[in-house]
Parts: sequence; structure tokens; C-alpha cells
Amino acid sequence: MFQRSLEKLIGKTPIIELNGLDVPKNVRIYAKLEFLNPGGSIKDRVVKYILDSAECDGLLKPGAVIVEATSGNTGAALAMMGPARGHRTILTVPAKISAEKRNVLSALGAEVVVSPQGTAPDSAEHYANAAKRIHSERPGSFMLNQYDSPLNREAHYRTTGPEIYKQLGGQISAFVAAGSTGGTISGVGRYLREKNPDIEIVLLDPVGSLYHTYFHHGVEEPSDIHPYQTEGAGKDRIPTCMDFSVLTDSIRFTDQQAFNMCWWLAGTHGLLVGGTGGANVWGCVQAARKMKGPATIVTVLPDSGQRYLSKIFSPDWLRMQGISVGSAVQAVA
Repeated sequence: MFQRSLEKLIGKTPIIELNGLDVPKNVRIYAKLEFLNPGGSIKDRVVKYILDSAECDGLLKPGAVIVEATSGNTGAALAMMGPARGHRTILTVPAKISAEKRNVLSALGAEVVVSPQGTAPDSAEHYANAAKRIHSERPGSFMLNQYDSPLNREAHYRTTGPEIYKQLGGQISAFVAAGSTGGTISGVGRYLREKNPDIEIVLLDPVGSLYHTYFHHGVEEPSDIHPYQTEGAGKDRIPTCMDFSVLTDSIRFTDQQAFNMCWWLAGTHGLLVGGTGGANVWGCVQAARKMKGPATIVTVLPDSGQRYLSKIFSPDWLRMQGISVGSAVQAVA
């Protein structure tokens, strides 16, 4: 059996059970391996869905330039699919993205524009605003606008959510995931709660992001914003793609907690995952400890740790950040 394009291989990723975590014996934790998508991340789903919709609606013209702001994975998916559809891509990225991600984007032929370190959300140089400016300067160009497009969460509502529900036979107590654009947790969360309103949807938010306070108190607290190293999680503004109405809880995590779990997964399960994957599994452990009675908790592993070898899996880099993973095998605690 063969396929005629990489896009045909997007989705239908496997789910595995994660053993050895310090959780009650009657709680089972599962992870959907989204890094097995052809572009290496869960963002393949969103990019394909939005491009298909834009072409169908006549918004994306043949040969048009595609512009997008990305922390790396959406950009990789765009850089993979764009040329195959006849489009050039221009991607704006934050300074903190790993060298591996940046190199992948360049290798796939994308033009990469890096925003300066520490730019404020309202700065013209912020990577999200830079993408909007480039888009406005290029008539006929197309911008996914993943942070504010309802198609982002719709992609997960129509693909990721149904896959998870079917793979686990509907036996789900909670879905736990970090959010950046909010597409995954909003789309999957909405689908699962429509199937069963008792399913808990737990957002994981890095210390330094706005989401946790906004969920619990309904306000954006500027003092919450400060630098953190986990890529693809949290935000310094509230994008309209994030649907807080489907969430039942929010838990904060630190870079230390996320990265320790990354090392534990690599050393015990052979799973080399990115920081959000580590955060997601750590969050599953926290959610499991709150469960009463038997429970099934599921999450996603959005991307591969191969894109973070110079950061999360570099002892020298970790020491520079003041992060210790020497006791990574105790990360489950």
C-alpha cells in the first residue's frame, strides 16, 4: 500500500499506555503520539485543514505566498506542505525557538524572520505582529492566523477528538494538555464533552503565561508574564482560538517539571518528546492524584525531542538556565 503525498499520512496516530508513573493503581494514563505525523508534530492537522479550507473558499490563490507567525511546528508543517501545493512560505518566529526548529524551517525552503528577544506583545517587532505586517505588505498573500482562526480548533474537533474517543472506546475520564493557540485543547475538549459532559478538560499552563489566571479569575494579569523556556505552551495574550468554556480546570507547571518529565520519558519509555509533551504527562500525574475511583486520562505528545537536542536534552544548556535534571528518574514524583 502506498500514498501519493505526505499529506495523506496526517492523522490516525497511535495511542500508548504510559506505565511506571506515580499515580493511583486504578488510574490509567494514555498518550497519543502526534510526533509521528509526517511533519513531526500535531500541527500538521491544523495546517492541512486550514489550507484545504482556504483553497476551497478561494482565499488561497495558486502560487500565493503564505505568511505565518509560529513557534516552529506550524511553520514546519507549512514549509512541508506549501511547496508541494506551489506556495512559498515566510515564517516569523520568536527568538527562543530551538536551533533545530529554525534549521528545519530553512531546510524546507521557508524564509525565516526571527523577532528580537523579549519583544512585548504590542511591539511591532513581536513575531505575531511582524507576520501581520509582512502579510499586509504583500498583496495576494495568505495568512493562516492560527492564534485567532476558529479553523484551528475545528481541525481538532473533527480529527484529533474523534480519533481519541474511538481509540479508547469512549472510556475517558479526563483530557489533559498544554495550550498555546488553544486549538488542541479547545477542539478536542469540545468534542469529548459533547460525547460525555462528565469528561474533565484540564489546561496546563507554564509559569510566565496568562492563561491560568485568566481561567480562574477572568482577567489578564500582566504581572504573570515573564520569560520561560517551554516552547509551544502558554501565551502573553489571549487568542480568540482558545475556548475557555470547555475547560474544567487549569494547572500551572514550571520548565523544571516539564523537562524532568521529558528526560524520564526518554530514559524509561524510549520516548524522546518536546517540552509540551513532558508538561502534558506531568499534568496527567497531577490530574490522576485528584481522581476518585478508577479513571482513564489521556493526553497528546505534540512533537519530538529531536527538535530540542540543543536545549532540553543539552546538560550544558540546562545548567545555563538553572534547571537540573539529574534526578530525572524521580520526575514522576
